[in-house]
Amino acid sequence: MKKIIISLLISLIFSCEKDEVLSQCTYLANIGVNYEVNLNLPQYNQLNFISNSVHIPNIGNGGVIVTNSGTGYLAWDASDPNHINSTCSTMTINGLESKCSCSDENSYSLITGQSLGITLECGLKAYRVEINGNNLFISNL
Repeated sequence: MKKIIISLLISLIFSCEKDEVLSQCTYLANIGVNYEVNLNLPQYNQLNFISNSVHIPNIGNGGVIVTNSGTGYLAWDASDPNHINSTCSTMTINGLESKCSCSDENSYSLITGQSLGITLECGLKAYRVEINGNNLFISNL
C-alpha cells in the first residue's frame, strides 16, 4: 500500500512540474540569423534617422525588423511570437510599433518588444545588433 501511495505522489509531483514548465512562447523556430546591414544602401537609408524602422524579409521566422531607437539599433523577429508562423503573423511597421494582421491584431513596441494594449505572454524575439562603422551585424549566433 505504501508503494502505491508513494508512486501516486511522485507521479503527481512530476505532472505538476511539467505544467508549470510549459510555455506558450514556442511558436517561433530557433532559426540562425547572421545578417549584415550596410546603412549606406538606399533600402536601409531610413535607419539613419531616429525612430525609423525597416523590415528585412527572408531571415528569421518572418523577416527581421530593425529600429533606430536614438540610443542604438534594435532588431526583432518580424513574426508574432503569440501565433503559429503564418502569412497573418508577419508584422507590419507603424512608426515605433508593429502589428500582425491576424484577427486579434496583436501589436508590440519596437523599443521594448512588449505587447501594447492587452498583456500577452510572449514579447518580440530580439536579435543582437553590433555596430561597426556604417554596418550593422544582426545575429543570434
